[in-house]
Amino acid sequence: MSEASPLEKPRSGWFFLLLRWAAAFAILALLLHFFPAAQLRGALSRIPLTRFLAVLLIYMVALTGGITKWYVVVNSADAQLNFAASAQCYTSGLFGALFLPSIIGGDVARLAVGISRSPHPAAVITGNLADRFLDIAAQLTLVSLGLILLPGSLPFTLQAPARHVLFAGAAIAAVFLLLLFVLFRPLLRGRSIRFRRGLAQVRHAVRSVSRQPHRLVFGWLLGTSVQGTYVLLTALLGISCGLAVPLRVWLFAWPLAKIAAVLPITQGGIGIREAALVVLLAPFGAPAAQVLATGIVWEGVIITAGLLAGLTAFLLRRAAPGSQRA
Repeated sequence: MSEASPLEKPRSGWFFLLLRWAAAFAILALLLHFFPAAQLRGALSRIPLTRFLAVLLIYMVALTGGITKWYVVVNSADAQLNFAASAQCYTSGLFGALFLPSIIGGDVARLAVGISRSPHPAAVITGNLADRFLDIAAQLTLVSLGLILLPGSLPFTLQAPARHVLFAGAAIAAVFLLLLFVLFRPLLRGRSIRFRRGLAQVRHAVRSVSRQPHRLVFGWLLGTSVQGTYVLLTALLGISCGLAVPLRVWLFAWPLAKIAAVLPITQGGIGIREAALVVLLAPFGAPAAQVLATGIVWEGVIITAGLLAGLTAFLLRRAAPGSQRA
């Protein structure tokens, strides 16, 4: 059988990219079809352009907190990246998430820039992985806070699923660590010297991170603050759309919707996030049309910020074409 042409892989990548965008638009089209169009248009019309721009501006400011978190955590693994290089990595990841598969695609773009800038590529990979774990911890923190604030008013239909999400996350982490401990030595047998050298660099990066737990705690607190800011901004847009939902409900539903959007079904979780919000807020009596309108406007904020992040990454690259080592 003849080997595949070098052009087939790029074509396949574009095909799956278009397929994910098509899936996103299909889900949004279904949501728009089943909900009253008049109510949806009315909710969208309530948001003035100045309110959208204000939310976008605050969102961009909050992104600097995300950049700072990534800078601190990655350098705790001895990546030796300065803040400008970290900003280029982070903004490249935000832009890449618009065109690459789900959140993983954004990480690929982020790592590609970071590895080219750092003298310790393994540290960039390890630090980015630690940063992702902190993001998950921040999301679970917000969900837990929502559960604490809604002990009696949380609908019975959501109590069990919410507990299952938290327990499943803890169980998966425990199983992963156990397998890593048990299979560590068997996986090393028969490996090349180059592989072992790379693994040694990863171990050095992990040890560097573990020696600085205060940086991880700072990253977790900063990540929780950034994600909490996003919840506040979404709630503000919801109020503009006529959605009267308490903030404690947003603290519970918003992180779960974002976690659902990580699934690589649509591009950047578009459509999945909105559908998850509609389902999660429905038991609290939130009108579906207003929830969908809020989600659509928030999606506009994310996409606009991603495009601006791409422009920022380009300008940072032009400003500092050489090595960006700390």
